[in-house]
Amino acid sequence: MSILPDDFTLLQVTPELETGGAEQTTIDVAHGVVAQGGKALVATRGGRMAARLEADGGRLAQMPAQSKNPLVMLGNAARLIDLIRREKVTLVHARSRAPAFPALWAAHATKVPFVATYHGVYNAKSALKRWYNAVMTKGDLVIANSDYTRAHVIAEHGIHPDRVVAIPRGVDLARFEPSFVSGERVEALRKAWGVAGDERRLKVLLAGRLTRWKGQGLAIQAVARLKALGDARVLLLLAGDDQGRKGYRAELEHMIAQAGLEDSVRLVGHCDDMPAAYLLADLAIAPSLEPEAFGRTAVEPQVMGRPVIAADHGATRETVVPGETGWLAAPGDVEAWAQALNDACEAGAAGRQAMGMAARARARRLYSVDAMVEATLKVYARVMAARGNGAGVSESKG
Repeated sequence: MSILPDDFTLLQVTPELETGGAEQTTIDVAHGVVAQGGKALVATRGGRMAARLEADGGRLAQMPAQSKNPLVMLGNAARLIDLIRREKVTLVHARSRAPAFPALWAAHATKVPFVATYHGVYNAKSALKRWYNAVMTKGDLVIANSDYTRAHVIAEHGIHPDRVVAIPRGVDLARFEPSFVSGERVEALRKAWGVAGDERRLKVLLAGRLTRWKGQGLAIQAVARLKALGDARVLLLLAGDDQGRKGYRAELEHMIAQAGLEDSVRLVGHCDDMPAAYLLADLAIAPSLEPEAFGRTAVEPQVMGRPVIAADHGATRETVVPGETGWLAAPGDVEAWAQALNDACEAGAAGRQAMGMAARARARRLYSVDAMVEATLKVYARVMAARGNGAGVSESKG
């Protein structure tokens, strides 16, 4: 049964469709709308994921949506107003702050419902920054990508709890299904990454773009600490694009060389086949130095049956159960991370496999993309019902 009304047209607005959790969620929701017989438009600069959007039946409306230039933002508002009227858009959904301004202006001008997803816990050290962040709360409803984010939005912006809905990001259970990943795919990745076929060390995967707060440097320091103690049981695989951050990549390479870890740490670059990457690994880590608002890279490996070590803050406290599906380690603490890696080694293959199976069962239950899409479409229906009967969304029981 369809959640959405007939002739539903969704317009999502996001800076770009290059790579990342917010971008993947944009694609997933567009696919869900099309599957229900609706139309799905995405206004964005574009990017490597645009082809997937169009393959799923969505449509790209290309514009400089990433721009923070006020004149460009005004231009985007005019473009969006034209798009909303031309395509008879039913609802506008913003997924980032800069494009949320023109999206909100366009929604107001056309009297179309507006929702926004708070994808991150944005820092606000000034009143101006708090005002900038608050654009995400100006619509009919706010979607938060975890309970952690929801609590932050309510506390930071003082808005009514009924206007903030927590919908965890979803993982595509069909894509992240171990039985669907051929041995050839894993073998191809093993060769590309230079991992020996008889590798006996614990293969530890850190997936994430190369940016300081994701904690690659901390992970290298933890492996160096183990090596200093005579423990060489870990092979660390850093999978992620530097996205132009050549300085940070060079810094990581220098750290590896300084600690003599050339054989223990690999910078393997962007990976297009993450399901195979998780199967190649024995363990995944998410050592983010700042709290993750959700942290897909702590959830995806669990769906694939791999235990996880994650930083003990943010939403990973919701997604990783210490002692059951993985370990939590103190953020930024090299000793704690070295100890956690040691604990993972000591657990042995059988212990890690048992944790991986528990992680898989829990993550499949809580974090499916189907559950995320269905919850999002129900938010759309709730907003439209509230608009239709003249009630505020917080008054609606839908």
